[in-house]
Amino acid sequence: MPTESGSFATARQAKQKRKSHSLSIRRTNSSEQERTGLQREMLEGQDTKLPSSVRNTLLELFGQIEREFENLYIENLELRREIDSLNERLAVEGQTVDGAELSKGQLKTKASHSTSQLSQKLKTTYKASTSKIVSSFKTTTSRAICQLVKEYVGHRDGIWDVSVTKTQPVVLGTASADHTALLWSIETGKCLVKYVGHVGSVNSIKFHPTEQVALTASGDQTAHIWRYMVQLPMPQPTADCNQMSGEDEIEFSDKDEPDGDGDGSSDCPTIRAPLTSLKSHQGVVIAADWLVGGKQAVTASWDRTANLYDVETSELVHSLTGHDQELTHCCTHPTQRLVVTSSRDTTFRLWDFRDPSIHSVNVFQGHTDTVTSAVFTVGDNVVSGSDDRTVKVWDLKNMRSPIATIRTDSAVNRINVCVGQRIIALPHDNRQVRLFDMSGVRLARLPRSNRQGHRRMVCCSAWSEDHPICNLFTCGFDRQAIGWNINIPALLQEK
Repeated sequence: MPTESGSFATARQAKQKRKSHSLSIRRTNSSEQERTGLQREMLEGQDTKLPSSVRNTLLELFGQIEREFENLYIENLELRREIDSLNERLAVEGQTVDGAELSKGQLKTKASHSTSQLSQKLKTTYKASTSKIVSSFKTTTSRAICQLVKEYVGHRDGIWDVSVTKTQPVVLGTASADHTALLWSIETGKCLVKYVGHVGSVNSIKFHPTEQVALTASGDQTAHIWRYMVQLPMPQPTADCNQMSGEDEIEFSDKDEPDGDGDGSSDCPTIRAPLTSLKSHQGVVIAADWLVGGKQAVTASWDRTANLYDVETSELVHSLTGHDQELTHCCTHPTQRLVVTSSRDTTFRLWDFRDPSIHSVNVFQGHTDTVTSAVFTVGDNVVSGSDDRTVKVWDLKNMRSPIATIRTDSAVNRINVCVGQRIIALPHDNRQVRLFDMSGVRLARLPRSNRQGHRRMVCCSAWSEDHPICNLFTCGFDRQAIGWNINIPALLQEK
């Protein structure tokens, strides 16, 4: 029986190796399909907030990526065996080949080719369906763009609301569950004034558009109007609050929260009585705001009504009824006599007082859970936030459907819009604060680590567009307010 030549035997062995390699890939793909099917069944049995179409798309994408890299791994092993075989043959002839360089070149070529094919396939096939998903995983904006500047610590309980004066001197106001409202120097973080006139939780604070007067709403079923006089202290050098890097998130216990016993609010001037008390509600007054001009004020209550008052006489002008459940917030238009109220009944309502004889109301039904706040923006837009984890942008001329919807992973609390730059600040139950534009594109997430950011639920946000140091303020149930500097030009450029 004739014998095979050396070259023919080598070719035959290579052919057998390729055949066994092909079979191993088939077996791998078969087992991978079974494993993917098992994973899909397991995931379908789990509770998830993702729509089924999105979840299936993600599973398909991850499965393709895993299969592709597994094939690359098998091919690399085969190439390594071929290199070892070649080195053995050449060693017999007294020659050697640098296996590292050969493997590097061949593997790089194959890997680049396969990776480029995968990238192109993913881009062309799934670009449209995954664009929103990918944007939701956008890397946090650098700390140079969103920088923590100052922490305002002095309350003994959670802070429900934060606001900035519209007149000089510019100060920060906070409303707390500890029955007090505090005014702060933005630059130094020093408490300037303490208001103690309420006997219940202070749920809201708003400043008069032209005078040094504040409006607070309380759980004692009243809203108070009180006058303050402040003198700003000289700014002191502050330590850098941004030395921490990374996004190390650590859960804090109550003992880690700021303690009000050692704060500076105890030695600041105290105001104990209001100029005027508004007393027509039969339940908690959860929010209040000034109408344009400051001669009237509106309040929102858990008694399911909103009341419009004359500030000078404290008389009730109108009682706004229609909501089926407790109100959660109220907001007035900056230039027109318009009011928007939000409620636990999943709706918010627009009230029009531009014509004294007509008080028309429009009902916006677009959320599936409590509407925590609704605020006016430039033009004819309103932005609403809800416990259903969505924020929606509405056109007042068309209340049938929103013009933009932002979906988040946590309930949204009292939102605020930077009118000049059209940026929405979203405070969340999960301690996050995210920034979006009016079209629903995510711009940034404020830094949150084990030494900066909020440690509990973030309740409210407020923009101060003209302040040179801090242009965004947030407050939370960790008993502190935080001042941030947002580099808006750089933020919009990244967008």
